Amino acid sequence: MSRAGIIPIAHNQDTAGPIARTVRDAAILLGVIAGIDPRDAATSASSGRGQADYTTALDANGLRGARIGVVRKHFGFNDAVDALMASAIDVMKQQGAVIVDPVELVTEGKFDDTEFDVLLYEFKADLNAYLAGLGPKAPVRTLKDIIDFNEAHKDQEMPFFGQDIMIKAQAKGPLTEKAYLDALANDQKLSREQGIDAAMDKNKLDALITPTGGPAWITDLITGDHFGGGYSTASAVAGYPHITVPAGFTHSLPVGISFFGRAYSEAALIKIAYAYEQATKHRRAPTFIPTLAE
Repeated sequence: MSRAGIIPIAHNQDTAGPIARTVRDAAILLGVIAGIDPRDAATSASSGRGQADYTTALDANGLRGARIGVVRKHFGFNDAVDALMASAIDVMKQQGAVIVDPVELVTEGKFDDTEFDVLLYEFKADLNAYLAGLGPKAPVRTLKDIIDFNEAHKDQEMPFFGQDIMIKAQAKGPLTEKAYLDALANDQKLSREQGIDAAMDKNKLDALITPTGGPAWITDLITGDHFGGGYSTASAVAGYPHITVPAGFTHSLPVGISFFGRAYSEAALIKIAYAYEQATKHRRAPTFIPTLAE
């Protein structure tokens, strides 16, 4: 990635946070959007756990003494990415970090099926709530309306891919269903206290790192995405903070490094990620290159 991004603590899975040019910009934006939402009980529960000004965490020496755990399982899918991550780890050592390598998330892979079910339930519920709030003049009011519209105009709306995920979500019931509540409780237990928290407690860590993903790929309308690797599932399922910053480039394509940790550790992660960013200065302004570099 040629930008910095923060995913703040939240109760829903795959909740996105600010995307910005730099860690400083992302920290400023996070301070603006953080707060209590009367429509979301999770934000009330977190009241007083965050801070209004995350820029106070920006410290160019923030890696000094920090204990960083390397989730090594998510390396090895691309040689160029591995080389960039090795360089990133060397930089962190030079900046005074203590590297713990490897670190294992022992529950990883045990909640893949149930986390997708939770996503389907919450996608339907949250989208329906949003659409219902648009008022009586809105052309669509429910997920079912969108599905029906897409089907009625499938030649224009779906010339390459279908809407199977939306159809699966529509088949789910309300968030009061036992199947949803059980799946959510399972996901949170495995990704939080038995996952990220357990790994950080065992190794006395301040943050965990993985590659964010592989190099970008050309849009493929025939076979779809070509996701190579990287990892954000545990923090997304847990609703824990996660920040990604540029780790460098391969063949002109950006690659990101992810820092993630336990609940309410946004300030600690910003401090660490900012120090790494300042030590490397990998960011380049986006360009529209006609072809890849050799």
